[in-house]
Amino acid sequence: MGSVRGEQEGAGSAGTDGPVRRPGPLRWLWFALGGTLPARHHSWVLFDATTRTWALRHLARAAVQLAVPIAVILLFLPGPFWIRGMAALGGVLIGLVFSLAYMPETVEHRAVRAGYPAGTAGRLRHRAAEEREATDSQRRRAAAARRAARYRARSGR
Repeated sequence: MGSVRGEQEGAGSAGTDGPVRRPGPLRWLWFALGGTLPARHHSWVLFDATTRTWALRHLARAAVQLAVPIAVILLFLPGPFWIRGMAALGGVLIGLVFSLAYMPETVEHRAVRAGYPAGTAGRLRHRAAEEREATDSQRRRAAAARRAARYRARSGR
């Protein structure tokens, strides 16, 4: 993952050669609702789109987007609360399913809006996954070799 972070910080096409700068809470709320961030946060947008928890981050943004209509339904729609609650629950479920269905495209679009070429976020996520898999594979091979050595030592081979 170290090379991915280095590539994120040095992304010259977006004009962000500096470190990853996380936006403040209000700017993040604006970003979560679909707004764009200033250029100094563009490297964070790519980090947000490529980190290991990118899917959870996307779901958090989707939940923020759903919070406004759900609050309106619960507070202002006439009728018994249980009906309003079921309508809100149905809306949340449909909204999350829709959000999950278009998650890679939505996250990629956010990176493109931050100035990165199309496909950058997906490519970096794929590369990071390959690096994690290679590291895990080496760890599993080393553990298997240790188990085999212990077995040989116990059986006297």
